[in-house]
Amino acid sequence: MINKNYLYKFYLLFLSLHLIIWTLVPSLTNENLPLDTIEALAWGSNLDWGFNKHPPFSAFAVEIFYQIFGNKDWAYYLLSQIFVLTAFIIVFKFAYDFFDNFNFAFLSIILLEGIFFYNYTTPEFNVNISQLPFWASAIYFSWRCIKNEKTFDYILLGFFMGLGFLSKYLFLYLILGIKFLFIYLIIKKKIKSFNFLLVGPVALITIFPHLIWLFQNDFITLNYGFQRAGLEQNDFSDHLILPFLFITKQIGILIPFFVMGFFLLKKINPKITYDKKSIFLIFTFIIPIILIILTSIIMGIKIRTMWMTPFYLIAGVVFIQLFKKNINLKKLNKFFFVFFILFALSPLTYIGVSISNDFKRTDYEGKEIARLVQNKWDDNFINEIKVVVGDEWFAGNLSYHLNSRPRWIIELTKNDTIKLKDDEGVIYTGNPKILKKICPGVYGTIKPVGYCMIGRK
Repeated sequence: MINKNYLYKFYLLFLSLHLIIWTLVPSLTNENLPLDTIEALAWGSNLDWGFNKHPPFSAFAVEIFYQIFGNKDWAYYLLSQIFVLTAFIIVFKFAYDFFDNFNFAFLSIILLEGIFFYNYTTPEFNVNISQLPFWASAIYFSWRCIKNEKTFDYILLGFFMGLGFLSKYLFLYLILGIKFLFIYLIIKKKIKSFNFLLVGPVALITIFPHLIWLFQNDFITLNYGFQRAGLEQNDFSDHLILPFLFITKQIGILIPFFVMGFFLLKKINPKITYDKKSIFLIFTFIIPIILIILTSIIMGIKIRTMWMTPFYLIAGVVFIQLFKKNINLKKLNKFFFVFFILFALSPLTYIGVSISNDFKRTDYEGKEIARLVQNKWDDNFINEIKVVVGDEWFAGNLSYHLNSRPRWIIELTKNDTIKLKDDEGVIYTGNPKILKKICPGVYGTIKPVGYCMIGRK
């Protein structure tokens, strides 16, 4: 029999090491924050209830950290790990409640180390990472709702659904899975109260400011999503080829997970049942994945690999549920051996790629470029830089690295220009050939970008 205290200490050690390693490794090996993190910081400098690409929660999160830590890169790697570990802890609580077995809950978390979404890709805080705690919470409170029938659990479920949707619209797939679960339970008369009617209104109240923003901005984020998926340029073959490629990639991604799981088993003999627990996992794990595959088949769109980041959070729970009769807890040495290999291999691979590849976004010399821009500004103007205009990467890096923390704007409209104060210095970034011709202020180039500076002399 495995000592529970030993496993609990191992669980805490795992969480601590995961936090330390995946905060420290990118902090030491990257020159600059990743693209999606800089993008979120750009949005955070000019907060709104939505942006041209995504809903606002990821921007809210990084802006809170910016107000505390400023432009310290390690803080945003730490932020990302806080979101990942929060999701781990919630999944652990769910698994413990689900199985009423500490060993199974522990293994449900450790198995996730076999999925690279939860280690190698986690340094880049983005909308996919932002979803993780809310995805885990929605599943956990869905389980508590049908198990305990408490009103407050339904309210929390609606709230976390709303926050998940404010992170990324793809959260809708989990919402649909949970909605279908409740419909099924209502039909089977397994729900004895009307508390489920609270979930939708609470979620809508949570996202209501964003819905107003969407209407006011012509649903710009939805248009971006369709463009990103390639909806406007597909042909008939995409309805077959793209789903096939997507499924193939998912199988490849999950191979290390299955290898880890293999070493837990006495024999490979899954036990498929249709009890309350299995039905719950079908609706919260299988159905969202099926729905996203069907989306690719019906619409002929490409499902990008990173979009699946939150979908596998309870993969360990599903594996344990399928094979719990075949798990040999007395012989875990080989399982832990594979775990330690994967646990060490991910950061080592990250370090190796970082050192060997000098053409990554994270090698961009954003801090040095900001220093050069600031020096040129100081030589020509007396006021501070308050606005940067351009794309999220080049202008966003300026917004992040400049000490005055100018707010980022993708493009200045007539209304934006009217709102600018007389003492607000502006820097435009963009195509150097175009900017050089039209710049009414001081022009400079740091390849491949041109900078047009307009300030008070």
